[in-house]
Amino acid sequence: PGSRASLAAPDRVKSAGTLVWCSSTDYAPFESTVAGGPAEVGADAVGLDIDIAAEVAKRLDVTSTIDPTEWDSLLTNLNAGRCDLVISGMTSTFGGRAEKADFIDYLRMSTGFLVASGNPKGIRTVDDLAGKSVAVQPGFSTEASLRAASDDLVAAGKPAIDIVTTAKSDQQWVEELVAGRIDALVGDTATNAYYVDKAPYAGVSEIGGPALDPQPIGIAVRKDDTGMKAAVAAA
Repeated sequence: PGSRASLAAPDRVKSAGTLVWCSSTDYAPFESTVAGGPAEVGADAVGLDIDIAAEVAKRLDVTSTIDPTEWDSLLTNLNAGRCDLVISGMTSTFGGRAEKADFIDYLRMSTGFLVASGNPKGIRTVDDLAGKSVAVQPGFSTEASLRAASDDLVAAGKPAIDIVTTAKSDQQWVEELVAGRIDALVGDTATNAYYVDKAPYAGVSEIGGPALDPQPIGIAVRKDDTGMKAAVAAA
């Protein structure tokens, strides 16, 4: 545990009385809004990251303010000084992010799979993904994990994974899954566990295997904000 001195917030934060966090509030169970719609600064946001942000602020003797921010603008806004920190379920080692900000890692999360109820395609191991069609949202670390798994299968002499990245709504993907036109849906293990019991997934899908490629999730801080990084890491 850090000493009381090591938990001192930077002077600007103490003067403001609050830590301002940029967060893309559309990614349950990490951060979302109660009504599921757009959030305003200071509006109620809920989720694991929101609770962590509040506890960090409490330990630094200030309040926590969530600034809802588009995903693609999170690190840009951080480095422009529009917020003190970013907390948004962000993989710290993906996409050159470590070159844009420093990170305080607080979680490791894997890539996981949703399959149709009863797991009719028997997806339980990495080998079971060979030749299967798997849908993934493009451009994130989950896609990179899936492509790496496919490369490993090909190197072992097995068929590649048929990776599908066409954008569809949740309802459309579930319909494809239930109809057997897609063998699995891929996402973070935490989001899969959150959504599997909620519409439209409830009753027609379940958690399948395997979990792949655990990645560090971190709080982003400006590279020159060393006092902030030390204080938040201690908290």
